[in-house]
Amino acid sequence: MATPDTLQNQDGFKSQFGFIMAAVGSCVGMANVWRFPMLVSRYGGLTFLIPYFIFAVIICQSGMMEEFSLGRWAKSGPSGAFGKAMENGGHSRRLGEWIGGVPVLGSLLLAIGYSVVMGWVFYYVKMAITGELTAMGTDMNVIGGTFGAVAPEADSLPEALQMTFSTGGANNLWIIIGIVVSLLIMLAGVSGGIEASCKIMLPILYALFVVLAVVMIFIPGTSGGYSYIFTLDPKGLLNPEVWVYAFGQCFFSLSVAGSGSVVYGSYLGKDVKIRQSAIICAILDTSCALLAMLVIIPAMASTGTVDLGNGGPGLMFIYVLPVFNSMGGIARLIVIFFYVAILFAGVSSVINLFETPVNFLQQQLHLKRWMAVGLIHVVGVVVALLIQPWTSQWMDMVSIYILPLGALTAGIMYFWVMKKDTALAAVNEGSPKPVGGWFLPFGKYVFVPLCVLCFVLGIAWGGIG
Repeated sequence: MATPDTLQNQDGFKSQFGFIMAAVGSCVGMANVWRFPMLVSRYGGLTFLIPYFIFAVIICQSGMMEEFSLGRWAKSGPSGAFGKAMENGGHSRRLGEWIGGVPVLGSLLLAIGYSVVMGWVFYYVKMAITGELTAMGTDMNVIGGTFGAVAPEADSLPEALQMTFSTGGANNLWIIIGIVVSLLIMLAGVSGGIEASCKIMLPILYALFVVLAVVMIFIPGTSGGYSYIFTLDPKGLLNPEVWVYAFGQCFFSLSVAGSGSVVYGSYLGKDVKIRQSAIICAILDTSCALLAMLVIIPAMASTGTVDLGNGGPGLMFIYVLPVFNSMGGIARLIVIFFYVAILFAGVSSVINLFETPVNFLQQQLHLKRWMAVGLIHVVGVVVALLIQPWTSQWMDMVSIYILPLGALTAGIMYFWVMKKDTALAAVNEGSPKPVGGWFLPFGKYVFVPLCVLCFVLGIAWGGIG
């Protein structure tokens, strides 16, 4: 395999703000909307939020800083970075490059599953704008039937493939449109495509969610939702399940997987402050999840319940829709704002996921960017169209078995394999105030064991994030 030093002049982020917007875009995704509010609802407001905030600090101050630093130091994505880390620690560079293929594969597989979900979102944005969604009113048969037609389900991959071939696919057009949007953004490069688009999408996303959260304050019946959000049950904090799911949600939301964060780190200049960037990313990602919570839980409370069931796509595409549709003359505007915000969250996430394998093809196989981007998106669209009825299981497989391994191997490379002086210099580069001696032991003995725990608990519990 090629070394990262042989890569031709690499495109990169032009500013720390642009990098932060792109990094936050990689973190903010569907789970902020369909899972975080559900967990807050299930485990009781502050009873869940307090453990979540604790884990956000831990992961931000270890895994996020580590992955950004590893990428920038190596000037490479996972494969090249792991290889250079192994070489720095006196081990086989080739072995490190092969190990780095795990997070690359995980990112590609997750991007494919995410592309199916993005097809759903694009279709719902279209229906929101045309008024088709609000026209459904509160008729759950129509609302549920619409989503069921867009997202059919199969129990196994062979059954899913059979369904796809027999029906021709449920949502082909909108999946293709979503992947083409990703393709066009990424063909424009890192600074001209990813950075430029995220600098537009992320501020609009936050503005839309802020508007929705403010509107909910004035909707009759939402006060019960706010009361519930700020409820604290001290006994609930003794429940291990609360801490496990708070950790799992935070772990995956902050995108520590040894893939996209390493790649985005490789596009950073030497003047970017790693610790400051990680803190801002964690705050913005958490604030987006909180905004989604402040929209969905009060909205559901207006119907007399704060029970969000099991969350997931059903919450986002079925159960909140009749609630929004019952909000009178502003219903259509609320629905448009909601799904456009989700669209921007999804697009900013999927381009990060596709960027990891694109970076791999550029660096390890020396493909030109247009060729790498095109190849990855062709593979993505073909597989996404085939697996539509098995999307949920596909994404569970990746998130349970592959993503934690990516985070774990990246953590091991940085905190255990690299020389101590090299690792500290990498995280401190560009920062006027060096990170203290606590950082490496904290990552070695806290973050890396947490990655092991995420992998083991994910398998044992059938997924925790």
